[in-house]
Amino acid sequence: MPETDAPESKDDLYASPPVQRVARLLRRIAEGDAVANMSRTGRELGINRTTLLRLLHALQSERFIEPRSEGEGWRIGVGLITLTAQAFFSEDLVQTAVPVLTRLAGTLTLSAHLAVLDGHEIVYLVRRVPNHALASNIRIGSRLPAHATNMGRIILANLPRERVDRLYAGVDLRPVTPQTPVTPLQLHTQLDTDRALGLAWSDGNYEAGISSVAAAILDVSNTPVAACNVTGQTAQFEGAERRAQIGAAVREAAREISMRLGWHDALQTNGSTRHDSRAADGANSIPRERSWTLA
Repeated sequence: MPETDAPESKDDLYASPPVQRVARLLRRIAEGDAVANMSRTGRELGINRTTLLRLLHALQSERFIEPRSEGEGWRIGVGLITLTAQAFFSEDLVQTAVPVLTRLAGTLTLSAHLAVLDGHEIVYLVRRVPNHALASNIRIGSRLPAHATNMGRIILANLPRERVDRLYAGVDLRPVTPQTPVTPLQLHTQLDTDRALGLAWSDGNYEAGISSVAAAILDVSNTPVAACNVTGQTAQFEGAERRAQIGAAVREAAREISMRLGWHDALQTNGSTRHDSRAADGANSIPRERSWTLA
């Protein structure tokens, strides 16, 4: 397939056709084309097969794309997501959350995170760690399965049941640990528990020796737009008083971020955001973020 680098008009004199091809390809992958059929994608984008192959390998080397877990085709990678997340810093959600989560991490001496739901995965947008020997080292832009993480579960728990059913229709819920829900019934049972507590707890369910608790962040329409959590060694969560302190602090952090985004306390009368005293007690199966290292 011939490729022309000639500008189409005076306005395009400073355009770079190679860069434009990369942009078109990234946009295509982001829109859902896995480029499993290279001939078709190349033809539709006006890129010959050899150039397309080179672009794919170059983008993979920069971690802008990565192979799909199913083994066929490509999806947007951690490198591009990280770059995008850094750009999001100027946007309301991340900019609002950073000071709140920084304070939360310092107060509890636990690592604090913010993530959003993207399809069947959560994507980390904020990471704040305390001055502590053991701290989370998960990268901004990292992706984890929503059904197997407490931030993913608390977002799902605040969505209508039918929306969760549509989202996971025909999806293979792969286990991360024996505690991971792997059927629709198990998933809804876990989400019902998380919703009733108003918090999603984990005690070694995603990584041995690591505990975590997450709360949903809501917007003005009472829709979950993100979640925040804190993680640390299980020993840091021991004792009813300590767990109550952690649960209350995470809930308050999520509430503060939500209110800054336009959510209002009056919306708590909605059953989907009901909180009660059980949330501060020990909780059960919430998978782990495998993201810890000795500093």
